[in-house]
Amino acid sequence: MAPSAVPVRGYSNLPAETEESLLPSRKRLKTHHGPTAASPDIQPEEDAPAAIPPHPLGIKPSGNAYTSSVDHKAAAGNFAKLPDELLIQLLELLEAPDLIRLGQVCKALYAFTRAEELWKALFVESLPKDFTWCGTWRATSLRIPAEHESHIHCPYLFSDALYRPYFCAHTDLWPFAKNIPKQNEISRLSDLSLGDYQLHWTSKPFILTDPVKEWPVFKEWDSSALLDKYSTTAFRAEAVDWPLHIYVDYMNNNTDESPLYLFDRAFATKMFLPLGTKASGAAYWAPPCLGEDLFSVLGDQRPDSRWLIMGPARSGSTFHKDPNATSAWNAVITGSKYWLMFPSSSTLPPPPGVILSEDQSEVTSPLSIAEYLLSFHSLARQTPGCREGICHAGEVLHVPSGWFHLVLNLEAGIALTQNFVPRGKLGDVLKFLRDCPDQVSGFRDEVVDPYGLFVDRLGNEFPEILQEGMRALEGKRGKWEELTKEDEEDQGGFSFGFGGGDSDDEEDE
Repeated sequence: MAPSAVPVRGYSNLPAETEESLLPSRKRLKTHHGPTAASPDIQPEEDAPAAIPPHPLGIKPSGNAYTSSVDHKAAAGNFAKLPDELLIQLLELLEAPDLIRLGQVCKALYAFTRAEELWKALFVESLPKDFTWCGTWRATSLRIPAEHESHIHCPYLFSDALYRPYFCAHTDLWPFAKNIPKQNEISRLSDLSLGDYQLHWTSKPFILTDPVKEWPVFKEWDSSALLDKYSTTAFRAEAVDWPLHIYVDYMNNNTDESPLYLFDRAFATKMFLPLGTKASGAAYWAPPCLGEDLFSVLGDQRPDSRWLIMGPARSGSTFHKDPNATSAWNAVITGSKYWLMFPSSSTLPPPPGVILSEDQSEVTSPLSIAEYLLSFHSLARQTPGCREGICHAGEVLHVPSGWFHLVLNLEAGIALTQNFVPRGKLGDVLKFLRDCPDQVSGFRDEVVDPYGLFVDRLGNEFPEILQEGMRALEGKRGKWEELTKEDEEDQGGFSFGFGGGDSDDEEDE
């Protein structure tokens, strides 16, 4: 027997949210579904996951519908015929006043029109210059205190599309960083010489445990200290530029599945930070063991290379590879980060759940960090090549060129990261710039030939290193190219190959 439906229409406690109270409506800007929401600073007991609190509107997973004789969505008229995911996509076409009106039709549409991703997209598109963060995207968009938002109970609405983001935002992620299998552990080094790095570590991830502790910024920075100096300075957080005081308010009070992540490439100029070496009085400097950054020969024409990072617990980066086949270092100033890493290799599979284009030039990780850890973490740990580690405050993690990596902030924190070209990876960078010009990123518009510019500058300053890189470039053949070359030389037969590079151009951690 089909369950009966109880239509529920009209509310007596709907707040006075009129069109006059709405922010300016504009065309929708799709936002990146990537980083993750605030969680306790205290680590939970191992193997004792925290209970998920009830959804504030009483929404439940779709499986609960099988034991209920009432279904709120059945009262949504023709909308009830649409799959939940499609219904949310259609709601993305509406402006804020339309969502408010449609939400007054029935409980199901009320709940669907409350989806935070809808209001996040609307708010980011509206680009308000003066606002106060009110705890949720909807409350902030409507300029109402979060405690004045309506919360109409919808106990008979069963939707994975609505419940899953809430579940992911309230799932404890600390346990995923625990019990790292010994064979997966990222090496931790108290010190490393330039010679050892070039001989043994250029292609391996590792954590340096000491170098950051001498930096002036490590001794001086935390969110309060930065607020004192840069409260009104605007920093880039994904698709928005917010004054730091607003971002810190957001960072300390949000329930997003994927929290907005501050990732600013112009921070040094905005903060008037002295750059250079320790001897020159710089605010921070690259670990000496990593050697010369060969992209420095480009001077002001080098691609984007340094970023200030700030985010709440649960924020971070989904799987990606660093731009232009560069390597990177990531230094934690406050907080701690969990890293999940995989090498890029023709003989090893990509990380589970990660989709690669045919030429491996595009990396797609369609799940949020929490979704990925819930769905694939156990399998990822068993995948060949997997490396894991926690980088604590005062430590630096080395990201080798071409490695896939997912990064999770285990607690709110601040970090600095920089991309660079080490001598041992020059051939990889030259190959990328030469063979994948459509994927090169971070250069200014006036640089029309990054490969030619780099070769020219490097040849002028370091001709021997350029020759070494060119030898590596010309001798770098994949397994398929070696097989087809041998077949062509030995048998005079037909051969073919695939073009494209092996690095993604995403600028992230």
